[in-house]
This record gives sequence, C-alpha cells and structure tokens, in this order.
Amino acid sequence: MKDMRQEFADTLLEVGRADNKLVVLVGDISHFKLIPFANACPGRYYNIGICEQTIVNMAAGLSIAGFYPVVHTISPFIVERAYEQIKLDYSYQCLSANIITVGSAFDYSTLGCSHHCYTDFALLKPLQNTQIFFPSSPTELNILFKNSYNNGMINYFRVPKLSHGLDFPGLIEPGKAVVVHPGRDISIIVTGPQLRTAMAASSILKARSISAEVIYVHTIKPLDVRVVTESLNKTRRAIVVEEHSMYGGLGDDVVRTSLNTVNIKFDFISIPDRFIRDYGSYEDICEVAGFTEENIVEKADKLVRMP
Repeated sequence: MKDMRQEFADTLLEVGRADNKLVVLVGDISHFKLIPFANACPGRYYNIGICEQTIVNMAAGLSIAGFYPVVHTISPFIVERAYEQIKLDYSYQCLSANIITVGSAFDYSTLGCSHHCYTDFALLKPLQNTQIFFPSSPTELNILFKNSYNNGMINYFRVPKLSHGLDFPGLIEPGKAVVVHPGRDISIIVTGPQLRTAMAASSILKARSISAEVIYVHTIKPLDVRVVTESLNKTRRAIVVEEHSMYGGLGDDVVRTSLNTVNIKFDFISIPDRFIRDYGSYEDICEVAGFTEENIVEKADKLVRMP
C-alpha cells in the first residue's frame, strides 16, 4: 500500500492539474514530495516557512480571491499555534480552506511533546462550517479530499504516518462510517490507524465466542450518527478507540448519540489526561498509552460479562 504522505502529494498533483484554483502553502515541510506539484502548477505552490499564523492569513486572502487553498504543516503548529487565525479568518468570516496536517497525535514519537497534538478534534469541532477527517489509508485520503476541497467549508485532514492497511472499495464517502465487521455482543468504534489493532482484537474476541462489531470512523465531524446508533442499539456495549485526548474527541460524540438510549455500557481507549513524556517508536507510545489489542480485548471481555 502506498505511503500516506506520498498519497497526499499525488492527490494534490492530480487535483491541481485538473483545477487551476488549487493553491498549496506549506510550513517548510514536504518539499521533495511536492516538487511535481510545484513544477506542474507554477505559481500555485509557496513555502511560507515557520510562520503558521501567516500561512492561515494568506490562505484566507486566497479564499476571498476565489482560490481553494491548502495549508500544510505539522499538527500542533497549525491547529494550536494558529488557532485564533483559523477561528477568525476562516470560521468567523465564513471562508473555506483545506488544512492538511502530518504528525497526527504522536507520530513524531522521537521528538517529544512539542510535536504531539492530542486535542485537534476538540479545538476544531466547535468552529462553524468545519469538517474533520482522519483518513488512514491512501484511498480514503484521495477520495475524501477530492470530494471536499472545493465545498466552501473548512476541511481539516489529519494524515497519519501509518495506514491501517485495509481497503473499502466503494464505501468511502464524507460523513459515512464503515461497518468493517458485523457483530452482536459489543461495538468497537475506532478511528485512525488503530483500526488495525481493533481488527486484531476482534479476532481474539471471536475465539472467546464474543462477537465484536467494528465500526470505522474516518469522518469525525459530521459523525455518522445513524450507523453508530444502530450499532449501539444492537450491542448495548461499546469501546471507543482513538488517538486523541480523552476529552472532546470521538468518544464524547459517541456517548452523545446514545443519550436517548438506556442501559448502554461504555469504555474508552484514548490519550490519558497527561503529556506523554516517553520517547521511542510509534509502537512504543501506543504501548504506553494503551493502544494494544490486549487492552481492547480485556476491556471488551469485561463489558460483555457485565450484567
């Protein structure tokens, strides 16, 4: 399967060749991968440097002028450092933009907390006119971007380093969750590359005679309430798995969908209420934060056995 950042570059090249209103601004990253775009689309690629607030301001001007701007840099530097500009330049003025980040929550695991971003979903969800995507396969990134980049909204794409390794022909559509594996005993609602972990856990649970329904959410906002609600009404038990803070992410929205449904038991695997100060590989950080198939299995087994 293609590298996620290569798919990002290839998708921009594909769209840029077809639409001369697409303009790309980067914060001093991804230069080599975007050389083909810069060569094929002269005058529509700019490296603004480490000036995140300025990138947002410039993209707002391009949006006013009728272009479809793409702003690209590392997650915490654009979402957290330039949050006020995103709020006022785009949301308040009802302008559109495409913010495409890398680094995800802790993909830059060797660089420490300065390069982590645990709260991007929580920060951006309250802003009006926003869509939030977490495409974790090359196909998803290509389809979701091409279907959204010129829709007049603020589109946020959190692009992870790793793909979950699965493909869903014909099932990827903005705002639509995917029932990856049907089940009856418990719902595992997952986003991002942790789908791979959830699928491994569901196989272990199956061997224990526990039928897990795996729901994959690539669009955080708007959440596919129908698919989530149908699953919860059936299983009455759910685990939400997300590389996001325990506050304000997918888990909060899933619980909100069940307010009118009684007797549903929940558990969550998310980033705890602290900075992850550990260094190491992505897999090391997953282990520290509890993103393991063993943890999913343990929590699911406990939930299913509850009266």
